Amino acid sequence: RTYPNGKRIHLSLVANPSHLEAVNPMVSGKARAKMHFKGDESGETIVPVLLHGDAAFSGQGIVYESMQFARTEHYATGGTIHVVTNNQVGFTADPWQSRSTLYSSDIGKAFEAPIFHVNADAVDEVVAAFEMASEYRQKFKTDVIVDIIGYRKRGHNEIDEPRFTQPLMYQTIDKHPTSVEIYRQKLVAEGRITQEEANESKEFVEKSFEDAFVAADDYSVDDSKQWYDSPWEGIKQPTEHSTVRKTGVDVGVLEEISSALVTIPDDFNIHRRLGNIIKAKATTLEEKANLDWGTAEALAFGSLLVEGTHVRISGQDVQRGTFSHRHGVWHDQKTNENYTPLNNIRDGQAKFVCANSPLSEFGVMGFELGYAQESPLSLVIWEAQFGDFV
Repeated sequence: RTYPNGKRIHLSLVANPSHLEAVNPMVSGKARAKMHFKGDESGETIVPVLLHGDAAFSGQGIVYESMQFARTEHYATGGTIHVVTNNQVGFTADPWQSRSTLYSSDIGKAFEAPIFHVNADAVDEVVAAFEMASEYRQKFKTDVIVDIIGYRKRGHNEIDEPRFTQPLMYQTIDKHPTSVEIYRQKLVAEGRITQEEANESKEFVEKSFEDAFVAADDYSVDDSKQWYDSPWEGIKQPTEHSTVRKTGVDVGVLEEISSALVTIPDDFNIHRRLGNIIKAKATTLEEKANLDWGTAEALAFGSLLVEGTHVRISGQDVQRGTFSHRHGVWHDQKTNENYTPLNNIRDGQAKFVCANSPLSEFGVMGFELGYAQESPLSLVIWEAQFGDFV
């Protein structure tokens, strides 16, 4: 989008399934991946924005799992702007049937996120709330919630009858002017626009909608490409044939990676038992025999990193490995400083991220799915604990 002042903003839309709020961690993951590839560590140039229904925001556990990422080391995005489009009814359930808290946005209190409640009929105040939310997010790099209190004019779909279950609310709604009518009258009354200008604006917008509706029947798109962002240009889709290529690497490259895997910096205080494990690893690598799983995995990751492919693995205990098989990140026994061998193979290599996650399955797996969608120049892995897939 290009704005009147010439500023260009890139908008990226993530497909939202009917499974309520499941898209939340995917948006966070995609935002974090954008930060990685732009070299934006704080989220200064990326803003995740999520639209929620009020009943789903208070009712779905994935909301809590996703908000828990906000200040964690490998999942933070510099804060998400949450917009609750609050029509005060969860399909047919009243608020007192769908939550135990006063406000649907109260989950934000667990994370000290500022919450702006605003009347949807007060258009200028809605704009002001969004401006404050945006400025707060940019300054303090944390989640912000805007709770827009409105109503649903009609039922859930064309044939739904909301008066079956909310008769008193809809007696009020039936007599209530819409937000656009209220604002139009306000502008005319203040002399900011004339009635003729208001009518022209209304006719222009309604004609634009009608023209788009008529043109929709002839709209077509290459369905295999529409979900992919610009980094995916030129990449074969799963439905397309590609050339079969040899994927092995030269033994000299494997030896270079091997050296990085078993080199302990002189000033690093390694745990005694881990030091012995590394010595044993060096022996198997030198003899090119009896390589264990963790070593073979590290060689594979390293071969991608030196080719410029970013590798990210996340989940519970992935840095050490649940059964002490990986040791992807070492801890200095005197200072607790970290050292990651796979990030020290050669200058100019891609980055290896080994991210211990919050104790969350649904949220973290969604995050990594969103992360993986951003660029094909990455290998993104969510490692389940042995029972989680069941």
